[in-house]
Amino acid sequence: MKKAVLIIGVIIVLLAALMAVIAIQPEDYSVTRSTQVAASPQDVHPHINDFRKWEAWSPWAKLDPEMNTTITGPASGVGAHYEWQGNNDVGKGNMTIIESRPGENVKIDLQFTEPFTAASITEFNLQPADDGTNVTWTTSGKNGFLAKAMCLVIDMDTMMGPDFERGLNQLKSTVESGQ
Repeated sequence: MKKAVLIIGVIIVLLAALMAVIAIQPEDYSVTRSTQVAASPQDVHPHINDFRKWEAWSPWAKLDPEMNTTITGPASGVGAHYEWQGNNDVGKGNMTIIESRPGENVKIDLQFTEPFTAASITEFNLQPADDGTNVTWTTSGKNGFLAKAMCLVIDMDTMMGPDFERGLNQLKSTVESGQ
C-alpha cells in the first residue's frame, strides 16, 4: 500500500512539474521566411493580394487537391475573404485581408478552426531590391496551453518554416514565369 501511495505521489509531482514547464513556455510565436523575386514589388503584390491567385503558389493547395475553398468579398485587397476545408494536412479555417498597400504589403487575419483553433496575423512585406523584390512572409500569434505543450516537442518555426519556404519558392516561380 505504501508503495502505491508513493508511486501516485511521484506521478502527481511529475505531472505538476510538467504543467509548470508548459505554463512558462513563451506565449508569443513568430515565423519568418524571405526570398528574392526577380520582379518589381508592383508585379509581386497582385499574387498575394488576390486569393484566387494563391492556388498557383500556396504551399497547402497541393496537399489536398480536393480541398473546398470559398472566396467572398472584394476580388482583392482589404475585405477579401478566403475559407477552406480540407483533409488533415490542411484542416479548416479562413483568412481575411485586413491591410493592403500596393507594392508594399498585405496583412491577413488568419483563423484555424480544425484540427485545432488558432488565430494569427500573417504579413507579406515587399521591399525593392537591386534585382527585384525581397518578399518576407511572417506569421505571428499567441500559443495557448496545448500549443505550448506541443512546442515542447516541435516549435512553430520548425513546423511552419518549411511550408513558408516552399510557398515562397512557388511564388517566386509563378511571378518570374509571368503566370
